[in-house]
Amino acid sequence: MKILIADDDENCRALLEGYLSRFGEIQFAATGGDAVRAVEESIKEQSRFDLVCLDIMMPEVDGINALGQIRKLEEVHRIGGLAGVKVIMTTALGDIKNVFSAFRQGCEAYVVKPFDREQLYTRLREVGIGTEESSTGE
Repeated sequence: MKILIADDDENCRALLEGYLSRFGEIQFAATGGDAVRAVEESIKEQSRFDLVCLDIMMPEVDGINALGQIRKLEEVHRIGGLAGVKVIMTTALGDIKNVFSAFRQGCEAYVVKPFDREQLYTRLREVGIGTEESSTGE
């Protein structure tokens, strides 16, 4: 599995890397613009991401706008439906406005910081990414 962790906070990137590194290759983006560029590059190289964990409050382009741009890139490249990247918003913003905005832009799941490994693994299962570790309690 190929994973993009997009968060401007180094500690959050490290935490997510610790939770997700066993599942595959991880790349990082510290801005929303970097996240969009990474997804665009992965599409061009025909080595697309399977999962993007995307923070909302980031410099350059916020996570909700970045998500909208990612979905537009997929549309332009005729990547639709289940073939699109799974996006989990990983953010401190749990208010209803941000949650609805993220789902309107096309995220599959939303988890509010601080979260633990099991909460993240639950969201992974909900979007169709199985995690053996989560079902064994490791």
